[in-house]
Amino acid sequence: MTPFGITGPAQILFGRGEAARAPALIAKFGRRGVLVHGATPARAQWLLDALSECEVLCLPTLSEPTLPMLQAALAKAKDFTPDWVVGLGGGAVLDMAKALAGLIPAPGGVMDHLEGVGRALPLVAAPLPFIALPTTAGTGAEATKNAVIGLPDHRRKVSLRDDRMLARLAIVDPALTDGCPWPVTLASGLDAVVQVIEPYVSCKATPYTDALTLPVIARGLRALLRLHKAEDARSRDDLAWVSLCGGLALANAGLGAVHGLAGPIGGISPAAHGAVCGALIGPVLAMNREKADGVARDRLNTVCALIAEVMGGTAADAPHTLAAWVKAAGLPDLAAQGLARTDHVEVAQAALGASSMKGNPVVLSMADLMSILATA
Repeated sequence: MTPFGITGPAQILFGRGEAARAPALIAKFGRRGVLVHGATPARAQWLLDALSECEVLCLPTLSEPTLPMLQAALAKAKDFTPDWVVGLGGGAVLDMAKALAGLIPAPGGVMDHLEGVGRALPLVAAPLPFIALPTTAGTGAEATKNAVIGLPDHRRKVSLRDDRMLARLAIVDPALTDGCPWPVTLASGLDAVVQVIEPYVSCKATPYTDALTLPVIARGLRALLRLHKAEDARSRDDLAWVSLCGGLALANAGLGAVHGLAGPIGGISPAAHGAVCGALIGPVLAMNREKADGVARDRLNTVCALIAEVMGGTAADAPHTLAAWVKAAGLPDLAAQGLARTDHVEVAQAALGASSMKGNPVVLSMADLMSILATA
């Protein structure tokens, strides 16, 4: 067996009701902290009330974080001198909180540490404790060591990355996702499913990531199908588990062409990351399967068989079956999400050098990526 390592949060709590343990556990990290939440402060009030003995600075994150947003939040947070940072929200909130935890103790500026457009220097000072409470089931950001930041002036998204940015505590309580609107559930849920498919077919897959991903691919698809019909606590539980498994898996086996393309698209269009991944997964599966052989083809065939088992049709047609369901469920195509055809060349060129592409099971050419974008 090829040697492998395992990377993940220091502690993970999973299950309905586990969020109730958050206040006492957070307070153990110190009496001063930053609470990063989403666009609706009322959804964070329960936690703020429970942290009444702590001094808490609340910072909203209204969209996927950008460099100006991060710099503004960082200025406030540094002055506050917190002991910890909590993210209570979706993937955007967790990314912002994770970035703040990493950068508040850093003596330099943000650009010293961003990959791609910055100096990509390692963090000198240890990050503050980061505590994650996801309220959507999708990105798995509670289990990863990087924060994704948009740079509008560069039309790109890049990462801030450090092993020490992993959450000291991740509390995944599916009840926090109950009642999530269908468009958000669909986009984030598709991201969760993609993030168990891509690490499974990744050329960097390990026995650990296989144990996480293979059992939950069909589980995630079934949960989405049920939630499309009606709100269902069991499906929320399943999707939250799939999302966590995806975060752990991608942190250890990487991703693939879906995320290789999604990163550049996110820097160009206003589309939500999960929605972009949902539009890409069918065409990417089809292209990978067409070009793969050996172990890679066997793994792609396994994924397609699981899709057919859940969604009907044949394994051979599974990528198209999945793409058709995604469209019927209400997800717009890439053009409707704001990606102009004139941007395809720029996206494909950027994707060729993206870190996520290193995990793709086959090497895709510029022409292959252009074909995927045209189909999606």
